[in-house]
Amino acid sequence: MSKTIGIIAGSLRKESFSKKVANVIQAMAPPGFEFKMVSIDNLPLYNQDFDDNNEVPESCTAFRKTIKELDGVIFVTPEYNRSIPGALKNAIDVASRPFGKNNWDGKPGAIFSNSPGQISGFGANHHLRQCMVFLNVAVMQQPEVYIAGVNKLFDESGNLKDEKTKAFLQKAVDAYIVWFNKIAG
Repeated sequence: MSKTIGIIAGSLRKESFSKKVANVIQAMAPPGFEFKMVSIDNLPLYNQDFDDNNEVPESCTAFRKTIKELDGVIFVTPEYNRSIPGALKNAIDVASRPFGKNNWDGKPGAIFSNSPGQISGFGANHHLRQCMVFLNVAVMQQPEVYIAGVNKLFDESGNLKDEKTKAFLQKAVDAYIVWFNKIAG
């Protein structure tokens, strides 16, 4: 039976570098795995009143169901102000609520961060790891995935043109599959 790994790009921008990296990763799914893009684009800001008053928007209900059905997750995130984008944090919150119904629980995860700058999304990567600890997502430790200069890696059509980066991403995906199999056992 095939395992389904969700790929979540942490940016809402149509031409987001995170979405471009996510598309490259999606094509690297090995046999026995399906890599599925999971959009966070249409989620309203989480408000506990939704759950308290049984008025959860359909987009949140559908997102929670999607996350629950995943076997694992790979986050691809840019860095905003030395942290993760608000849209990504919101998606994490939506799927972890109401309290006691954490849909992320126990899923093997990985974090791939990127930035046009040389710090490569280091702050976002580590802030996201901090969130995952509370949510009981076992995040792959090695290799750490930081992609610097991401704005120079794609052609006008959104194709990755840098073979060194493509090989690095493949190595990271291969390591994630090994990590997944250890954790999911």
